[in-house]
Amino acid sequence: MHTTLPSYFSDRNAFLSGGFSCADRVDGFLRRIEETSHLNAFVEVFGDEARQAAAESDARFAAGNPRKLEGMVIGLKDNICYKDHAVTASSHMLEGYVSVFSATVTERLLQEGAIIIGRLNCDEFAMGSSNETSVYGKVLNPIDTTRVPGGSSGGSAAALAAGLAHVTLGSDTGGSIRQPAAFCGLLGLKPTYGRVSRWGLLAYGSSFDQIGPFTHSVQDAALVMEVISGADEKDATASHKPVPAYLDALQQKDVKTIAYLPELMENESIIPAIREAYRNTVEQARSNGYKLTEARFDYFDYLVPTYYVLTTAEASSNLSRYDGIRFGHRTAAEKVDLDGLYRKSRSEGFGWEVKRRIMLGTFVLSSGFYDAYYAKAQKVRRVVTEATDRILEGADVLLLPTTPDTAFEFGANSDDPIKMYLQDIFTVQANVTGHPAISFPRGNDEKGLPLGMQLIGRKFAEGSLLALAGELMN
Repeated sequence: MHTTLPSYFSDRNAFLSGGFSCADRVDGFLRRIEETSHLNAFVEVFGDEARQAAAESDARFAAGNPRKLEGMVIGLKDNICYKDHAVTASSHMLEGYVSVFSATVTERLLQEGAIIIGRLNCDEFAMGSSNETSVYGKVLNPIDTTRVPGGSSGGSAAALAAGLAHVTLGSDTGGSIRQPAAFCGLLGLKPTYGRVSRWGLLAYGSSFDQIGPFTHSVQDAALVMEVISGADEKDATASHKPVPAYLDALQQKDVKTIAYLPELMENESIIPAIREAYRNTVEQARSNGYKLTEARFDYFDYLVPTYYVLTTAEASSNLSRYDGIRFGHRTAAEKVDLDGLYRKSRSEGFGWEVKRRIMLGTFVLSSGFYDAYYAKAQKVRRVVTEATDRILEGADVLLLPTTPDTAFEFGANSDDPIKMYLQDIFTVQANVTGHPAISFPRGNDEKGLPLGMQLIGRKFAEGSLLALAGELMN
């Protein structure tokens, strides 16, 4: 299915040769968006704007001066700001809110000729692993509409898998790009923390969040990363390290040694199809001339608890601004005092999963529990980071499954938050440590559901991850 869907890297040659126009491609995407509206991937489509931008791109191609991403059609997750456009994080709390500025990534994409076609559904405030918490309703996986597309960037993954854009952007706090990429058979890249500016991304966990692309090809991912990466005076956490030519890096074979965890091949908490795909990926890498080295990581049991203690604490702080006075929904209830205004506005504006995480975060930061939970989790975060760095001292990358399961059916984990949170067991490591990670497709199981494998690399080594993923994906 995916090999026939549009890739900007292949389309660009057609644009340059006049094989077809950007306007033709945009019209095709808009028709397909309408035909697949049952997927619920888009919450808003910018049809007229996209057509106007396509006409401008065609003029630039005709004049011989296209920009780096000229004519690339991109969808934005509904937590990335775009000036004079709505952004709601798929929450009733921000219903009707129109952004007064654009995120840095949005500005950089537009400056290089990208066409923003719409905003994409997601779990509310990026909190979820199934895209079932959105105020706009669930997103369907286009490969099997009875199953989830993953979360929280489920709309971004579903839209790309259905062929509704060249590239989509998501955000990844604990796997929210990589898990949906695995469930929908796509490439999904979570950059190094600080590689891409977070300015204009509605915050969930500020020390974890990163914006990254979903693509069909490593070339598309490389092009987008060249544009959106780099220092930003508006974001103090954005790195000043020079941005490499990621597209050129695809031709280099920097990775020599790949670490893997042999115990995962026998772990019964991972479904057999993924264990087999993991084993086959190791053997393919070995046959391709890479050195494979066995590694050990003893902290999987601590990853999910550490992640949820820290991210819920940060969410409790970040979402305190949505109080009905400074930002967000204000209750229509009459005769309420100030305390009642806060309580009713927030109770009405937030969904249950967001409320759960705010309450958890407030608890772990409260007097008497701060040291027992939050401070201890920060210590574990350091231990996990050091353990990951040790593995990457002896190898260029660490190979892992992306998820323990394939896309699950709607409602399968909804009544058990712990079971849902454990879907992130292999993805949260890279967010806890800040390392870059990429999920790439490795075929399908007996039901036709995609299987995803994951590479974690040294910090700021996105080019190496893209090159290796391109070689190993199928």
